Amino acid sequence: MRSKDRISYFYDGDVGSVYFGPNHPMKPHRLSFDYELMPKMQRPHKAYPVELAQFHSADYVEFLHRITPDTQHLFSNELARYNLGEDCPVFENLFEFCQIYAGGTIDAARRLNNQLSDIAINWAGGLHHAKKCEASGFCYINDLVLGILELLKHHARVLYIDIDVHHGDGVEEAFYFTDRVMTVSFHKYGDKFFPGTGDVKEIGEREGKFYAINVPLKDGIDDTSFTRLFKTIISKVVEVYQPGVIVLQCGADSLAGDRLGCFNLSIDGANLLWHAECVRIVKKFNLPLLVTGGGGYTKENVARCWTVETGVLLDSELPNEIPENEYIKYFGPEYLLKIPNGHIENLNSKSYLGTIKMQVLENLRYIQHAPGVQMQEVPPDFYIPDFDEDEQNPDERVDQHTRDKQIQRNDEYYEGDNDNDHNTDDV
Repeated sequence: MRSKDRISYFYDGDVGSVYFGPNHPMKPHRLSFDYELMPKMQRPHKAYPVELAQFHSADYVEFLHRITPDTQHLFSNELARYNLGEDCPVFENLFEFCQIYAGGTIDAARRLNNQLSDIAINWAGGLHHAKKCEASGFCYINDLVLGILELLKHHARVLYIDIDVHHGDGVEEAFYFTDRVMTVSFHKYGDKFFPGTGDVKEIGEREGKFYAINVPLKDGIDDTSFTRLFKTIISKVVEVYQPGVIVLQCGADSLAGDRLGCFNLSIDGANLLWHAECVRIVKKFNLPLLVTGGGGYTKENVARCWTVETGVLLDSELPNEIPENEYIKYFGPEYLLKIPNGHIENLNSKSYLGTIKMQVLENLRYIQHAPGVQMQEVPPDFYIPDFDEDEQNPDERVDQHTRDKQIQRNDEYYEGDNDNDHNTDDV
């Protein structure tokens, strides 16, 4: 048991000023809500194109680099080829946005690799749908794949866990043929729910057969059922696979009340976020841990979720009362961290969940022992963030430059009847 975890937290205020457009559910400004409730943080480097091309095709990276809202009408064929459009629009500073959130996850991985931290957090990351040559599901660059590739330089086996309501298809696809990464995704499946993949029968191929684990769930799963299933499966996965490091994607759209989600996960009367209980379970393995955000489309609940989970990672018990901050009115009328559970009918019967659990555990039996790999000379990092934690002021959260970058748009909040933000009265 480590005496005290060394934790790195990455954040750049620029990421919160990005605007996907009117009526788009993705609101990067949600991260500014988180910032107001978070501890000290470190500014990540902006990932270089050559770093992004460690996974993505060079032509796709180059196109993201040069496309702008003013020039996109000249590239209709390329927009279609790279799946840019309604779900993944072209907006101002798109490439810089990708550089920032990807740089945070890459920096987090390198902190772990260089044993500078035990836990590294990048809530701006977790964009798990992006593919090698195209955008998908609000995701342009797959920072998780890039982070895992960094971790593979130092670790023989990486375990990836995804608790977003949507299947982590981009990460699974990237490592579908290898046993060096095991992907485990808990998600809604069926009813043409995006992205339409993630059946329990999708288990990997060739060397990666049985190293992709999918836990498909139906609408309305509740706290107890989810956490019991999660603990059983993940405990067995860690026992069998014996990873050297864990990457945990904490998409908050699996919480009750999310605009795009359909689960009933909550914070209960004991101020325990059941979503955060998954983080607590993973933390107890005492392995190097990289934690990212992901989906989450009710902004105030995203902030609640990732704040509580940061507290879990810091072993800090947080008061239920949300302190005064720039966005306090959005947490009313209760101004509490706790949220009630949802009222969606739970379609996950005990029989169904038992069958899924049995299939997953049966597949794990085919893994006789943790796969070995002959480690070669470790490739150099393109960039290693240089932070001297001893010289940092523990009371200083971010520098003024970062604060100045937090731009609040007047059109960020109220974009029509379908935006939950319009319910907040301007007091």
